[in-house]
Amino acid sequence: MDLKTETSSNGLVPEINLEKLRKMAAELILPGRFILKLLNIALVFVTNLWARILGSGLVKHHFHLALSGLVLFGPVLSFWVSKYSIFSNRNHYLYRKFLQSTWGWTCILTSSFIFLLSFSTRRCLSLSLRHLSRIGVVGFLWWGSRRLLTLLENAAGTCYEPVAASQDGALIQGSGSSSQPLLLLHEDQTKASCLRAGMLWRGYEVSEDTLILCLCCLLLVEEMSVFGPHLAQAKPLQKSPGAPLRIIFLLCALLLALWIFLLLCVLAHFPKFPSQQLGGALGYLAWRGLYQGWFRLQPSWGRPALPGEELFMDKDSGKHP
Repeated sequence: MDLKTETSSNGLVPEINLEKLRKMAAELILPGRFILKLLNIALVFVTNLWARILGSGLVKHHFHLALSGLVLFGPVLSFWVSKYSIFSNRNHYLYRKFLQSTWGWTCILTSSFIFLLSFSTRRCLSLSLRHLSRIGVVGFLWWGSRRLLTLLENAAGTCYEPVAASQDGALIQGSGSSSQPLLLLHEDQTKASCLRAGMLWRGYEVSEDTLILCLCCLLLVEEMSVFGPHLAQAKPLQKSPGAPLRIIFLLCALLLALWIFLLLCVLAHFPKFPSQQLGGALGYLAWRGLYQGWFRLQPSWGRPALPGEELFMDKDSGKHP
């Protein structure tokens, strides 16, 4: 009797059939490949659709007007929204995880998209870093704006401490207004220390949430609008962009939709006039001054590259537009 057959019949060493293992692996791989193919088709369709929308002249030339209208008339929605809505709570997950780190999310995803697009197109690290410098400029501007707004708010505002009626009952009776608590003035307090101490801060302020949301929305539309020309350039060469670039582009598009939704929630559930309108105006001016002003000057001004600059070839002349 053969040794392999004897050991198999005794149940000590099971016989391994490699052909059956190959068939089982093939049966498992085929459905996986089919699912991946469907996901890739869906990814290509969705990203092409977003690229066509964001690259259209209607969005590129009129998105800032629509955003301005949203900031101006968004607080009117506060008359129709419910105060019991989950978005009327400042401790909501979206506010805590996204609104407080708006620039961080925008910086990470937009920088990844810019680097992948520029490097996959030209394979030039110096050009990719020049395009990435736009995000650095906007980040420095946001940091400086926060510092400046904090200084202005501390200079123009005042901290007050409510006085309980039991502590100053005689004075309240003399004033004839027992429903309104008296306030003690604290001139040496900043806004941050005043709020940490549980006191009241009164003064002029600019909504930083509205400022950064408007700035990030305008930045995302400006940066993502070049994906359409990138697809148009790759189509004659039959060289479709890779899945990583398409996934990052899709994440940026979803982030843009999320910022617009959060801006609408902030305006509708927490209206602050005119601080939110001032924040939106400053965000618009920052975008206008950079993307429509400095970035369009001659290269001798030491400016970063415009979105798509030196990345796409002219079909007729063979030169970069």
